[in-house]
Amino acid sequence: MTIDHRTGTREEWLASRRKLLEAEKELTRRSDELAQQRQELPWVPVDKEYRFDTDDGAASLADLFRGRSQLLIYHFMFGPDWEAGCPSCSAIADGFNGIVTHLFNHDVALSAVSRAPLPKLQAYKQRLGWSFPWASSFHSDFNADFSVWFTEEQQRAGGIEYNYRREAVFEWRTGQEGGGESAEAQLADTCGTDVADYHRDRPGLSAFVLDDGVVYHTYSAYARGLDGLWGMYQWLDRAPRGRNETGGVWWRRNDEYVNG
Repeated sequence: MTIDHRTGTREEWLASRRKLLEAEKELTRRSDELAQQRQELPWVPVDKEYRFDTDDGAASLADLFRGRSQLLIYHFMFGPDWEAGCPSCSAIADGFNGIVTHLFNHDVALSAVSRAPLPKLQAYKQRLGWSFPWASSFHSDFNADFSVWFTEEQQRAGGIEYNYRREAVFEWRTGQEGGGESAEAQLADTCGTDVADYHRDRPGLSAFVLDDGVVYHTYSAYARGLDGLWGMYQWLDRAPRGRNETGGVWWRRNDEYVNG
């Protein structure tokens, strides 16, 4: 491969690296400050009763804490009629699957929640080799209330408010909902749905605390606010060519890569 990047001496590299280190340290300090601001957000009581289907049977939101005082929920895109979960959410889940035990032993429960029925979630979880808790909100308003699922009526009327801002009316493209070359079309197709339906489910993270028997909502993030959870990107950002995504959607579910 022809070198297409600036080269230099070890001394030049070291000088540039030290300059970069100062910028990295500043980013780390700023990240610490933002984490503190997240933790200082007011807690909002969750007054509504939500019911979930889990491996252990029917459960309330409080039950998902599994004896811990804190709960992190990843809103995993998997619609009731889809054939498979979202590939992007699947890549994120590959990253957090291995840390659930560590969080659980630090007073934090982590669970994914999706609208698909529990049997679909269980089969998909087994297929991809995951062990994290995964609850179905199929019979619940949970996804709608936490702004990660929207109705077709909202979509057609421009009534979707996601990531704390209202979106424009969805552009309906007859004959292209399930195909085309857009990234969204490619991802929708791998889930066995069309673009419009895929667009109504959204990813997110929500945090809760259980204090004196009361569940409080403490934080939610959406869209690129989830970048820090997408583990592979943290590694790619440190690779020589970075994210290198000029070819569009390159990632697959962990059992779909030709070379393993």
